[in-house]
Amino acid sequence: MSVLFGLLWPLERFNTVVLAIGKAIAVAALAIMVCLILGQVFFRYVLNDAPNWTEEGARFGMLWMTGLMAPLAFRMGGFVSIDMLERALPRLISGILTLLLLCIVFWVLIIAWDRGLNNHVDTISGRGCSSSLRWPFGFEIGKCGNKFQNSFQYASLWVGVNLLILVNIELMIRQLIKLLGHGAKLKPLSANDFAGAE
Repeated sequence: MSVLFGLLWPLERFNTVVLAIGKAIAVAALAIMVCLILGQVFFRYVLNDAPNWTEEGARFGMLWMTGLMAPLAFRMGGFVSIDMLERALPRLISGILTLLLLCIVFWVLIIAWDRGLNNHVDTISGRGCSSSLRWPFGFEIGKCGNKFQNSFQYASLWVGVNLLILVNIELMIRQLIKLLGHGAKLKPLSANDFAGAE
C-alpha cells in the first residue's frame, strides 16, 4: 500500500501544478481566440476587409485551449459519462469496472499518443508552414522563416494526450487504493486545487 501512495503523491502534486499552469495558458488562449474572432467580424462587416491571419490564429488558440483543458476536465470528472450501471452495481464490482474502464482509456491514449506524434506533429503537414500566421516583428524562426510551422498547432494534441496519460495513471492508482480499502486516506480531487477553477 505504501508503494501505491509513494507513486501517487508525487504524480498528484505534479499534475496539480502542471494542470494549473495549463489552465492559465488555456484561459489566455481563449481570450486571444475571442479577441481575434471579434476583430475578424468587426473588420469584415464594418470595414469590409478582415486580416487573413485572424482565422488561423483563432484556430491556434482553440487547439491549445482544448489540449490544455481536457486533462483538467478528465481529472475533475468533467467529461460526459453514463454511470447508471456503475451506480447500480455493488461497490466492489463498480470499483473493478471503473478500473477496467480506466485501463481501456489508457490503451486508447497510448494509441492517440502515437497518432498525435506520428500523424500530426512529425508529418509532411506538421512540418509545413502556415499559410497566413506569421511571427510578430518580422522574426524568422526555423525553416519557415517568418511564418509559423504547422507543428506548433498540431503539438497541442500530443501535449494534451501526454497530460491525459499522466492524469489517467493518477486516477488508476487512486482507484487501486480505493479497491484495497484505503480510499479514506486519499485527498479528494476538487476545484480548489486549481485556484478558482469552477
